[in-house]
Amino acid sequence: MQRIGLISDTHGLLRPEALAFLQGCDHIVHGGDIGSQRILDDLAAIAPVSAVRGNNDAAPWAEAVPDTALIEVGGLRLYAIHDLADLRIDPAAEGVRVVVSGHSHRPLAQMRGDVLYINPGSAGPRRFRLPIAVAELLLDGATVTPRLVELTVA
Repeated sequence: MQRIGLISDTHGLLRPEALAFLQGCDHIVHGGDIGSQRILDDLAAIAPVSAVRGNNDAAPWAEAVPDTALIEVGGLRLYAIHDLADLRIDPAAEGVRVVVSGHSHRPLAQMRGDVLYINPGSAGPRRFRLPIAVAELLLDGATVTPRLVELTVA
């Protein structure tokens, strides 16, 4: 079984609770609005990282971060994009089984046809009354099980 950690909208704040949740992941996907290179470096100390640039990632460090990413982990094709409104591909036609996004700060896991759309929510500064959250995908052969997790933070 493989475990893919999902995190988004850290906005420069990588909480210890999020780091603890991501321990043991085989791969981590960051859905954008990262906030700093340090966030990516800290995540890379846990597992390989794929990240996409969010609308707030405008500093020079973010120039190397792509707007979208097609990722293969354990035979699973994922597509990462910060804002679903910018999605310009047909995921099913591209063989993508999971679309990972961020931007809304709202955790969501929803099947649309044969494609799972998942937003881990925001793991960074709290926005309004939305939860601080992360997510994971558990891969067992061809089975993909998503799990959204609200973090208890101090």
